[in-house]
Amino acid sequence: MAGRGSTTFQKRQKEQQRKEKRAEKLARRQGRKQNPPPPGISDSEPVDAVVDGENVAGSETNAATEAGAGPAPE
Repeated sequence: MAGRGSTTFQKRQKEQQRKEKRAEKLARRQGRKQNPPPPGISDSEPVDAVVDGENVAGSETNAATEAGAGPAPE
């Protein structure tokens, strides 16, 4: 990439990442079309996220800890 400024290089990297992300999404969509989820499971239902072994979404214990109730975080 000789002769190009660092800004141009950064823009090119971002565009490459966008293209890769688009391709990944397309592949996921096609995979879902070919293998639809079983009945009773929908994409609109919230799914609790697990980060480092802890349930971070929709957890009553997490909400209580954030509100100041319960044991102190380690």
